[in-house]
Amino acid sequence: MPEQRPADRPTLEAVAARAGVSRATASRVVNGGDGVRAHLADRVRGAIRELGYVPNHAARTLVTRRTGAVAVIIAEPEIRIFSDPFFSRQVRGISKELTAHDMQLVLLLVEDRGDYDRIERYLAGGHVDGALAFSLHTDDPLPEITRRIGVPTVYGGRPGWVSGPEEAGGVAYVDADNRGGAREAVRYLLARRRERIAHIAGPLDQTSAADRLSGYRDVLPDADPALVAEGDFTVAGGARAMAELLDRRAGIDAVFAANDLMATGALRVLRERGRSVPADVAVVGFDDAELVAESADPPLTTVRQDIEGMGRLMARLLLETLDGNGNGNGDGNGGQGSVAGPVITDTVLVRRDSA
Repeated sequence: MPEQRPADRPTLEAVAARAGVSRATASRVVNGGDGVRAHLADRVRGAIRELGYVPNHAARTLVTRRTGAVAVIIAEPEIRIFSDPFFSRQVRGISKELTAHDMQLVLLLVEDRGDYDRIERYLAGGHVDGALAFSLHTDDPLPEITRRIGVPTVYGGRPGWVSGPEEAGGVAYVDADNRGGAREAVRYLLARRRERIAHIAGPLDQTSAADRLSGYRDVLPDADPALVAEGDFTVAGGARAMAELLDRRAGIDAVFAANDLMATGALRVLRERGRSVPADVAVVGFDDAELVAESADPPLTTVRQDIEGMGRLMARLLLETLDGNGNGNGDGNGGQGSVAGPVITDTVLVRRDSA
């Protein structure tokens, strides 16, 4: 089929004529407006298919004042984003939801603090209708940037200035029950008759890591402080923390790591130190990133969070906000109805061979 030249492409007027409606009616259907009777809308959509009409994006933007694009901002350097399956799964969920609504995803990465100037210029330029931001750190300037510009934003994870859903104050975010999931992991290790349970925490300037440490301490309030070491959510960070813990307390018989990558780093060090898993030391992770957890040696017992589903919920909550329906009156359970914000999703312990 020969490529259509701009002059040959069907116009909105041609669509209206084929459907037997006014240009204004055809325009409302094309731009998703209300107030068009169902049988007329069906005729317009039929004419669009027959003629192969493609809307002019620039003209559509002028009419709707919407760009049809959403910025996804990940506050991590590129090497972390492409090495940690958490990010690809969350972006996949976001992408699926945006695609279902004919929206484009624009990925913005933060290599260093200087990138925030670039991101601010881009957002202020009106290139996107809203933003989805995750993996923020406590001192991240992004929330102030989006507030100042007035860009509707939904956060992945509880923002640092919000102590919990009850104090969200209109801030929209989607998070897992990090604290509850950590409690379940530690209780499971106690039920397996483990007595010296260590914790490899994530970077404590991120709320997910802080909440998982809090869950550990909820169950073990009197635990020896030397049984906690801070990692960085990477394999290498988990290995360093595990070595540090073993040097401090050689009698450790269980480890709860704040994510699966750090748990695999811990497994490597335990193997190098001649410790059998789970006979000598039981190991539990967090995330249930299948490619990591199932391929570990031994396969990881871990706390599953629905990472892809959380991405879809973030996108859905933003789209409802853009449509004027983000009023927090929905079910918040991932169904097709309105999504309540903030949304806290459940976690579940997945038992494998490491504990």
